[in-house]
Amino acid sequence: MPRKTTKALVREVQPDRLYDSVMVQKFINRVMRHGKKQVAEKLVYDGMQIAANKLKVQNPLEVFEQAMKNVSPHLETRSRRVGGANYQIPFEVKGQRQQHLTIMWFVQSARNKKGISMANRIAIELEEAYNNQGGAVKKKEDTLKMAESNRAFAHFARY
Repeated sequence: MPRKTTKALVREVQPDRLYDSVMVQKFINRVMRHGKKQVAEKLVYDGMQIAANKLKVQNPLEVFEQAMKNVSPHLETRSRRVGGANYQIPFEVKGQRQQHLTIMWFVQSARNKKGISMANRIAIELEEAYNNQGGAVKKKEDTLKMAESNRAFAHFARY
C-alpha cells in the first residue's frame, strides 16, 4: 500500500523592516535566539553595515546578496540504500532548500568564530563570503567536492 503524501506547508515570511527583503528576514530569524527578534535584527543590521563600510560599498544589501549568492550550493549528496550498500548520490539543490542551506552554513560559521561580538562575526563572515572565502564558502566547496566525487553513483538517483 503506498504511503500517504502530505501537502507541503510553506509559511509566508514577511520582508524585513529596513531593506524590505525576505532573505534578510529569514537570516534574522535564523540568528534569533530565545524569541529575541529585535536583538537579532540589530546584530544583523549592524553586521551588514560594518561589512559594507569595510568593503566600501554604498548599499549593505548588495554585500549581503552577493555573499549569499557566493555561499549557495548547487549540488549536494543524499544517502541511499541500494542492494545492501549505502551510496552517497549527488542531487541538484533548488529553491527553498538552497536558501535554507545557505543561511544555515552562514550562521553556523559566524557562530564558530569566538571572542568577538556577534555583529562583528556576521560582518567578518559577510566580507569573507563576498570575497569567496571563509567558513560558509568552504562548506559549500566541500559539499560540491563530495557530490563531484560521487558522480559515478548518479544513475542510482533514478530508482
